Amino acid sequence: MLGPRPIEPLRLFRTLAVHERLATSMLPMHSRILGPQAMVQPIIREVMIHRTSALTGSEYEWGVHVIGFGKPAGLSDAQLTSTVHGASTDECWDGAQASVFRLADEMHSTCRVSDELWSLLSIHFDELQVLELVVMAGWYHVIGYVCNALELEPEAWAARFPLKSAHPG
Repeated sequence: MLGPRPIEPLRLFRTLAVHERLATSMLPMHSRILGPQAMVQPIIREVMIHRTSALTGSEYEWGVHVIGFGKPAGLSDAQLTSTVHGASTDECWDGAQASVFRLADEMHSTCRVSDELWSLLSIHFDELQVLELVVMAGWYHVIGYVCNALELEPEAWAARFPLKSAHPG
């Protein structure tokens, strides 16, 4: 179950299912990132996914994650709004979360991790966790591109991007 009640498979999965080999190939990565074998805490994962989805303009993916994962993991309304309109310096983020927010921004804008940011991340995460977060950033760029290119309509139950006026910063 994803969301507040049992629902049909997500529009994204139904759309990808027309290309069975592709969909089947994508499933292991999806399961690895979201499953119990992930090396980062769910709230950290969701900071990366929400910020990356916002950066790619993928309201579809952002909204599904708000209801299915972000709020259940403990992201507040202020944090969710910040992922769309804010910055890693917003008061709602702790040190580890802010460093992941910065990682999403840096990966999106430069496709690299600066030495300064790598040092900051290493305060909170080991090398394998940072590698997982880097791969996660790339994976959710792929997902954002797919959602946007296919112009997926948001799920009826999913959240929508907050208005900019909802962000105090």
